[in-house]
Amino acid sequence: MTNKELQQRREAAVPRGVSNAGPIFAASAKGATVTDVEGKEFIDFAGGIGVNNVGHCHPKVVEAIREQAGKLLHSCYHVFQYEGYVALAEKLNALTPGDHAKKTVLVNSGSEAVENAVKVARRASGRPAIVASASGFHGRTLLASTLTAKVMPYKAGFGPYAPEVYHIPYAYCYRCPVGSSYPGCKMQCAELLKKSFIDMVNPESVAAVILEPVAGEGGFVVPPKEYFPRIREICDEFGILLIIDEVQSGICRTGSLFAIEQWDVVPDLLTSAKSLGGGTVISACTGRAELMDAPQVGGLGGTYGGNPVSCAAALAVLDVVESENLVAKSQALGTKVRSAFEDMAKKYDCIGDVRGLGSMLALELVHDKAAKTPAPDIAKALVAKCRENGLIILSCGHSGNVIRTLMPLVISDAELEKGMSVLETAFAEVAKG
Repeated sequence: MTNKELQQRREAAVPRGVSNAGPIFAASAKGATVTDVEGKEFIDFAGGIGVNNVGHCHPKVVEAIREQAGKLLHSCYHVFQYEGYVALAEKLNALTPGDHAKKTVLVNSGSEAVENAVKVARRASGRPAIVASASGFHGRTLLASTLTAKVMPYKAGFGPYAPEVYHIPYAYCYRCPVGSSYPGCKMQCAELLKKSFIDMVNPESVAAVILEPVAGEGGFVVPPKEYFPRIREICDEFGILLIIDEVQSGICRTGSLFAIEQWDVVPDLLTSAKSLGGGTVISACTGRAELMDAPQVGGLGGTYGGNPVSCAAALAVLDVVESENLVAKSQALGTKVRSAFEDMAKKYDCIGDVRGLGSMLALELVHDKAAKTPAPDIAKALVAKCRENGLIILSCGHSGNVIRTLMPLVISDAELEKGMSVLETAFAEVAKG
């Protein structure tokens, strides 16, 4: 079967609303290399959109799945409990920031983790409103897409949306949301939260503020070191809970187990997913024990939440994190890639900004460095050129003009060198064009 034949079948059977990076069908994958149905190999700088931090088909994860699958595939945790769910909850309670008592609920997707965090926050606080970021992405279900700010393609035509959700600009230093309104920085972007209590919503009605520590789909935007401490102060001042969405940034992607650790801020609730499962379907909401216990019995969970096989895979992932020191690998990988990106930025005028945290790095592409005019056409051409030459990369950002890297943290030197070489060549060709 060829890619072309499968693409024809896909177009007849699958809705157009399900997006694809290209007309490629994977047959197998290992580490940071994916082989398609025609035998062509691709270096993977997308990592399943941040899912494969431990690499494709890590032996420990595969073995854990195989062993668990032969014992118990599903019982529904609400009917028959099993140790894996409890063990993973214990592990996340211990590993997430803060030394207070915590509890964890396991569900399936990042969207579900976010929705459960909001449910917990509302039930515990008795307040309805949620404040989110204009650069944030929190999923595609009704409430999650309401929290997500970007209209196309995530919201257009799907309304009406959930009520009592408000958005504030994010700490996007390259495109400062306060601009020349305030001389000097002085973290006025953080003060926009407080300003929203005048312009948009009574703070006494706000249950929680939800933010990604690094805005993922929003363009890999990294706030300054002073940002989250100030957000935490404002939340505390008004009795508002802080939810940190680590669905994409968690599990060592940014050079720490969870990105928010690098701001020395402890959230009340934290969501994780993607690389937590190493390729299996699982997500979690971890939070202060008294908050997590606020919902009534039966108020949290779901039929497939914390599936036994997924729990086994997640426990294996967390074992790999420790045994292979993925935090250090992420830091080293980030140093290498950032250095290469900064060298490329000196060569190509279309690279307006190099940013990121750890190995969660990005290039923002522009047509004019002074005007910072977004260049989504260049990003689209780069993605296509790289795919043609055996490298899978993804774009992001509200204008689609940001190239992001989410390669597995276990990528070999040879795979990394090959991938960066393809990217460099693509830049040279696209820049000339």
